[in-house]
Amino acid sequence: METINAPGEGKNMIESEAVKNVIVFNDEVIVDISISNPTLQARKQTEVNIMKAIHDLVCDKAKVKINIKVDAHAKPKNEIKGKAIPGIQNIIAIASGKGGVGKSTVTSNIAVTLANMGFKVGVLDADIYGPSIPIMFDVVSNKPLAVKVDGASKMKPVENYGVKILSIGFFTKPSQAVIWRGPMASKALNQMIFDAAWGTLDFLLIDLPPGTGDIHLSIMQSLPITGAVVVSTPQNVALSDAKKGVAMFQQENINVPVLGIIENMAYFVPEELPENKYYIFGQEGAKHLALDLEVPFLGEIPIVQSIREAGDYGRPAALQEGKKIALAFKSLTQEIIKETVKRHKDLPPTEAVKITTMAGCSTVKNK
Repeated sequence: METINAPGEGKNMIESEAVKNVIVFNDEVIVDISISNPTLQARKQTEVNIMKAIHDLVCDKAKVKINIKVDAHAKPKNEIKGKAIPGIQNIIAIASGKGGVGKSTVTSNIAVTLANMGFKVGVLDADIYGPSIPIMFDVVSNKPLAVKVDGASKMKPVENYGVKILSIGFFTKPSQAVIWRGPMASKALNQMIFDAAWGTLDFLLIDLPPGTGDIHLSIMQSLPITGAVVVSTPQNVALSDAKKGVAMFQQENINVPVLGIIENMAYFVPEELPENKYYIFGQEGAKHLALDLEVPFLGEIPIVQSIREAGDYGRPAALQEGKKIALAFKSLTQEIIKETVKRHKDLPPTEAVKITTMAGCSTVKNK
């Protein structure tokens, strides 16, 4: 086997450890081979070379049986590896399976609540096609400035209410639609992640787009996510999609800890009837989902007019000190902090996902 090169290895089959087993029984020879090249041509060429070597050098009448196994992970190609951002302690992905459940509203209010607690906080608006964080922080007209960091030019995030913010919304006009294919969107995200001067942060919240797609995978392959929070409303149609969102993070080869589920628009309380609760979208649907999936239930946020008004005016409702809604967001945020601390205590650091492309097929695994 020393005379035969393993396909694509640059070494012979002994050096590359391609030969796994050789069995000789009378005039029969069985050879088990493992190669990293998945093409049919490589397998056929390997088989021909081995048979020729045995017939020429050992026995020209030998009955040769060759078992070739393709080890797709032996020599990965076109790997895209994620890396941590120096100075950022916790990266929390906030997701929803369905659009319109208030994920960005929840993200903005958690961010300002964390900042009010004394944490250093950043928000990355990863909703490339529908960025709304600039509106909710009243920074639509702002633009990130260029600063020098260690001799390199970096984007300085826009800041308001003690929160550092980056969004694709800063680089497009309000009436301009972002019509990008996945790779272009992923490239823009990577620039906002790694070409930004985030500085030191206790928490970087990532406001993901709805669903489970290219952007989500790009984020998880770019960064080691500390944990994920899933937002849903109580009705079945939203819960079905939220369940898929949880399943995405829990997929074996992604394995991002789910810190919990938040139920938004849980109920409505009229001002004139403060003791009454009207469960417009159903009652405790997200809470029951959390129990079924065995993930923490972080809390519920009611339907309150001031939340919508605060978001539209660019001053998150959590800034309304002493109000019930601010206390609700504070309780919610405390639960996230508690689950983050527990996650660090009980689990090893999350690895960034690595995408390996071989023979036109993509597989997902951990780095």
